[in-house]
Amino acid sequence: MSTTPGRRLATAVALAASAALLLAGCAGGAGASQGGGDGDDRIQVSFMQPPKAALNPFSDDAFKLSRWSTAETLVRLTPDLEIEPLLATEYEQVDDLTWVFTLREGVTFHDGTPFDAAAVQNTLDQATSYSPPPRALNGVALTTEATGDMEITVTTDVPDPLLPNRLASPQLSILSAAAYQDGGVISPIGTGTGPFELVDVNGSTTATLDRYDDYWGEPAAAAGIDASFVPDGTARAASLRSGEADAAETIPVSQISLLDPEQVFEVQQSRSTYLALNSESGPFADPAVRAAARAAIDPSTIVDTIYEGHADPSVGLIPPAIPWAEDLRGDVASATDPAAEGVAITLATYTDRAELPEIAVQLEQQLEAAGFDVTQDVREYVNMEAEMLDGGFDAVIMSRNVLLDTGDPLSYLAQDFTCDGGYNIAQLCDPGVDEIVAAGLQLPVGPERQQATMDAEAAILQLDAVVPLVHDRVAQGEAGTWTNIERDPFERRLITELTAPAE
Repeated sequence: MSTTPGRRLATAVALAASAALLLAGCAGGAGASQGGGDGDDRIQVSFMQPPKAALNPFSDDAFKLSRWSTAETLVRLTPDLEIEPLLATEYEQVDDLTWVFTLREGVTFHDGTPFDAAAVQNTLDQATSYSPPPRALNGVALTTEATGDMEITVTTDVPDPLLPNRLASPQLSILSAAAYQDGGVISPIGTGTGPFELVDVNGSTTATLDRYDDYWGEPAAAAGIDASFVPDGTARAASLRSGEADAAETIPVSQISLLDPEQVFEVQQSRSTYLALNSESGPFADPAVRAAARAAIDPSTIVDTIYEGHADPSVGLIPPAIPWAEDLRGDVASATDPAAEGVAITLATYTDRAELPEIAVQLEQQLEAAGFDVTQDVREYVNMEAEMLDGGFDAVIMSRNVLLDTGDPLSYLAQDFTCDGGYNIAQLCDPGVDEIVAAGLQLPVGPERQQATMDAEAAILQLDAVVPLVHDRVAQGEAGTWTNIERDPFERRLITELTAPAE
């Protein structure tokens, strides 16, 4: 986003117009046509993973709060990867470091306290001082000032064209002051602003949300959400078949054929599965050995056998859910001739995603057919993350949501494939890649940054530090008892105020 006055004005006007459309949609959209706010029906949903951090919004548990529509951010990401208003009605960048957000009037937190600039400042200050801070703040430091009752000014330590994207992350949802308790405990129970109020959490088993009748937009059509945490995929599918659940997250491939086809909706994800090769030490420090591993792998076989066709073979790191990726993709072919024979490698992955150990078996066969000697190491993710980050394995099968933190694929590439990247499983440190990424990170969101993203992808793949495998689709189960359940490729929304009983 440019800092010129004309562009600032255009941004403010566009966001104000979007705000009007958003409110108009709330007033006359699907939720209203279904009698939004009047029903007594509650929706039953089976979720894949229980909370890992007691629903601390500065953790990945924030995405549950977002999918439940209980916690809201100042702005949010659209399906086109643009920013639209939510708790802020407009914003402008007044200089390289300073952004001013105008806040929505008439909003209250679930505990009855008013939403205002002081509350926003408190949340953002809590986030910046938290250890570790939310990943959405990686690479930038913020200072905040309430410059009016309904105006917050945010200043960054370095120019940061991604600030609105950061503030759209569910990890920066605005909660009331009561959420922030002694000892670093943060509770979203009764402290959000969304159409549903979180009223109870039963450990790793269930969560209960009730409609918040004083919501600033159209009240929710559902009286509430009864969430069950069901890590076993077979059990999630069974809950849909038995009528115990109206919706179920992530139906395993093995269960899809057991459901009514009208109950399964495949959604392309902003998630890619790939093989990261340790380019710093061990056998894959040799570019020719990396090229040999890449040449040995056939992603289409993995899609056909493990996913039974319910995924897409990948040719790059940026998935087709990113609307502009395919048109801008460059030459991603290997730049090195392959050469390897009798090379012993460790192949690691984790059990948290059921398909990854199966992929490991398939890759072992393909790599051994090409002359590699493969030893597998498969564990729960929590028991191997430190080793992965320290380069403890030769190769790791990974699944990554490329938009998880900022909704910006270039930030994901910076995090995973640059010298200073904080999640660099491939241990890649290449000056050419770093130069492309660093230049791109200075660009505003738009066509030039998109092209820089795809140029960086090409540079990374030409080095064979990573072998693309699969672009994921998620199979979302819906019993047909409710309408307007979100099918979100970015994994941020599911049940909203518009979700209503089927007529």
